Amino acid sequence: MDKATFLAEFADLKNRFEALAPELELTVRDPELNLEGYVVVYNTGISMGGPLPACGKGGTRITPNLSLDEIRMLAKRMALKNAAAGLPLGGAKSGIKGKSDAPDAEKTYRRFVKLCKPVLHENGGVFGGFGFDIGARPEHPVWACDELKSNRSFTGKPLAMGGTDYDREGIAGLGVAVAAKAAMEHAGKTVAGTSFAVQGAGAMGAAVIRYFGGEFGGNLVSVSDPRLGGTWHFGASGAPAPVLDALSHGEFDKACKLLAAGGFTLLKDLEAILSTECVVLFPSALQDVIGTHNAPNLKCSYLVEGANNPTSREAQSRLHERGVIVIPDFIANPGGIIAAFVELTSKVSTEDNIKNRTKVEEAKTMTRTRIAANVSKMLDLAKTYGIEPADAGFYMALQNIFGKKS
Repeated sequence: MDKATFLAEFADLKNRFEALAPELELTVRDPELNLEGYVVVYNTGISMGGPLPACGKGGTRITPNLSLDEIRMLAKRMALKNAAAGLPLGGAKSGIKGKSDAPDAEKTYRRFVKLCKPVLHENGGVFGGFGFDIGARPEHPVWACDELKSNRSFTGKPLAMGGTDYDREGIAGLGVAVAAKAAMEHAGKTVAGTSFAVQGAGAMGAAVIRYFGGEFGGNLVSVSDPRLGGTWHFGASGAPAPVLDALSHGEFDKACKLLAAGGFTLLKDLEAILSTECVVLFPSALQDVIGTHNAPNLKCSYLVEGANNPTSREAQSRLHERGVIVIPDFIANPGGIIAAFVELTSKVSTEDNIKNRTKVEEAKTMTRTRIAANVSKMLDLAKTYGIEPADAGFYMALQNIFGKKS
């Protein structure tokens, strides 16, 4: 189609998406436990005809300042992410307002799960179940599955519970690393020796370091995280292998000792990571960290979003004007939901999964294949119609949500 037709169709799709209202918004409370939690299922139409009809899925966030508005925003983002990944699965998100390491965390979490039980997909509802997100702990799948007397409504479970263990395996971070690699290869570049910086060394950031640095040969020149004391710069030679290994596996105590003894540069300002001179910058912490106020400080060629919604739309446009290639989160980081989909739909037995890691390998293969293909398609579409990559990715996701015209 010509550009005018494309832009008209795109505008229509955006209007339809903005007109969508969440299909389920649930707030649950237990005053005795001081519990407040939320579930939002944004859309399910995309799942009709698939293996999980009338279902929306996303992870479970636990933070002290969580709100229904935040869960609603994240569920809407999951609608785009799931669609961009080509999954017949609507977007959803759940969460608890509190601290996951509080003394009564187990009792609170179990109560939240029990209160949400009637809306679960396995019980005839539209909510696909719980999973890993900010505030997640390894005990959560054990508590949830025990409370429900079923393993069907928690994803990211250990292999022995029939899961993909996607948080420990770093499948979401694998997808982000693959997205960066695909973007570079689209321009005829190679990753080996490429300088990169990572904001946030949690599960996502650690996996990005593991795959983009350890597997693809990228050169980590800077990392920031409050658990590391600030922003560390390693210079042109990059992080030495022991530091890279510790960061790749989330070993903060070991990493801190190595960093302190290594003679590297430490800046207490966590935001200093954003002005690191590098080829690829991976914001992998929280949302809303890059806006028009600090976008001019970025000195990268590629911004590949590991966190959910880390960059404002206005900032993405400013960066695009400067020639920075922005790979938006819903294109770069669906690895976790791809693994969740595999976990929910695979017919592989638990025994086979334990012995051969079948679900893990299926999830990793699907993540590598789909994300690489989507990045390439997005960049081709952006070039064809002279639009920003983020808009091209948005168009791709919306086509999947509402059905392609051709």
